[in-house]
Amino acid sequence: MPTCPRCDQTVAADAVVCPHCRLELKAYGHPGMTLYRAEQDTYLCDTCRYHLDDTCNFPQRPTAKTCTLYEDVNAVTPPPAVYRIPWWRRHLGWIALGVVVAVSLAIALL
Repeated sequence: MPTCPRCDQTVAADAVVCPHCRLELKAYGHPGMTLYRAEQDTYLCDTCRYHLDDTCNFPQRPTAKTCTLYEDVNAVTPPPAVYRIPWWRRHLGWIALGVVVAVSLAIALL
C-alpha cells in the first residue's frame, strides 16, 4: 500500500486525499490521475523530460512542486514490447489456397 508523503501513514491505492492529514494525493480529485510531488528544496522541472526538451506547457514551469505530467529523465524506460505475428497468420492466404487445392485434388481423384 502507498504511503502519504506528508504524514507517512499508509493509505488506500485509490484514495484521493489522505484520511489522516487531508493532503491531496490525486490530481483534480480523480483517482486515475497521479499527482507527483517534489522533495523539500527541489523542483520537479529540474529532472522532468518535458522541461528538458522544452515541450512543457505547465503554468508553474520551471518552479513546479506538484505536477501531473512529470516524467523522470533519469528513470530507466523498458523497451517497447514487440508483438511477433505467428507464421501461420502471416501466410494465411497461402495456407487457404493450399487447402483448396488439396481438397480439389482429393475430389478429382476419387
